[in-house]
Amino acid sequence: MAKEHHYQVTVRWTGNRGTGTSSYTAYDRNGEMLADGKPTMPLSADPAFRGDATRWNPEELLLASASACHKLWYLHLCADAGIIIEAYEDAAEGTMQEGARGRFTQITLKPHITLRDPADADRASALHHQAHEACYIANSLNFPVDCEPTFE
Repeated sequence: MAKEHHYQVTVRWTGNRGTGTSSYTAYDRNGEMLADGKPTMPLSADPAFRGDATRWNPEELLLASASACHKLWYLHLCADAGIIIEAYEDAAEGTMQEGARGRFTQITLKPHITLRDPADADRASALHHQAHEACYIANSLNFPVDCEPTFE
């Protein structure tokens, strides 16, 4: 039997200007995400949807989740393989299409990885496929998650 893990967050809308959702322009899209023992995260919509650009939006959170999950699996696999990673930074990108049912169409992870031993580059590159196969978030998505790593 597979192990199950359960997660809980609270997402609270804080954008009532006094008249609630009396019209599309009458309210702010602001909110916050809370979880026990963690700092509150300010949320909003993408500015294209009347949101606050200084707050995290759902699209960015989806992209960050895919990137972070891949990174954690990748670092684990490298550690198991004896490949020493000294730095990892991903400039991930995602594409979302609006329409009757808007949806993400792809995510491209672009990790830049610093290896202790440059001779490990081929093995380190190959582990990205295994990290992708193991990533819980990528396995839950219905669109491609590609990976274009670079090494130094």
